[in-house]
Amino acid sequence: MVKLSVIVPFYNVQQYAPDTLKSLRANARDDFEFILVDDCSKDETPEILERAARELPGAVHLRHETNGGLATARNTGLDAARGEYLTFLDGDDWLAPGYYAQLVAAIEQLGCDFVRTDHVQCTARARSVHRVPHGRRGVVMPPRDVILPADRSTSVDYAYAWAGIYHRRLADQGLLHFTDGLRTAEDRPWIWRLHREAETFAAVGLLGVFYRRGVASSLTQIGDVRQLDFIRAFDQVIRETAADRDADKLLPKAVRTYCAIISHHLGSIERFEPQVARKLKSLSAAALKRMPQGVLDDALDSMDIQRATRLRRLRRRPVSAEVAA
Repeated sequence: MVKLSVIVPFYNVQQYAPDTLKSLRANARDDFEFILVDDCSKDETPEILERAARELPGAVHLRHETNGGLATARNTGLDAARGEYLTFLDGDDWLAPGYYAQLVAAIEQLGCDFVRTDHVQCTARARSVHRVPHGRRGVVMPPRDVILPADRSTSVDYAYAWAGIYHRRLADQGLLHFTDGLRTAEDRPWIWRLHREAETFAAVGLLGVFYRRGVASSLTQIGDVRQLDFIRAFDQVIRETAADRDADKLLPKAVRTYCAIISHHLGSIERFEPQVARKLKSLSAAALKRMPQGVLDDALDSMDIQRATRLRRLRRRPVSAEVAA
């Protein structure tokens, strides 16, 4: 029986993949498998992974013939995973030695559906610890109970799939797969669904994932049209939350978060290509019109004046029927 499946998508990360694979080797165990998904890389990543498939204990090497994006690559790994527990890692991040053994021990001791962990963010030479925004450590709770409050950062805002470990029963229930084709913000509808529909979770103060920020090839650094997939992702959050039994309680949080993300992108619009910047404005205006308008009114009233003014101005922008759809 495979105890842990680690799903690791790679795409054009030849500079970082060796460090990632070295850290996996320092976490290898006879009952661990590492599912390495090459999302049709065009650099030397495929050769690096072919070598790893021969040398890394527990390696399973899969390759996409066309690039599908992070969500689709993770789904490929999920479909191949055999472990009792599952977790994720990105192909440009790395791990502390022995971290996965500690992670498995934590979820086995707690006996819950999933566990969330802290992580270390790495920007050039700088290091900073980022913690799950949930104060009760090592306490098993219903994840639905920690979605709120709407006006503070909570566990659904800590949307890193790799910052945790998940029992296989969640995959069997359809809760671990991502929305195919989402090229950014793929973790957002995923983490909301997990918190609405799983039964138990816990947060633990375990550090071991090193998250590399500022990578030039990362979508967070590229202002092209793929960044606009956050609108599809948050539309899904709103749509699914509106159908929830506690929609009246949870929608204010979902709408306020969506508004904050729109405002964030508008506040740094100069990093987008001109045609993408125009599309960002039109799609965001249409998104505001699709939101429950009473909930949106309350969300804007609760925000600081700079963000609220920016969003109210955008809300008044005319939207074509094609964009509104």
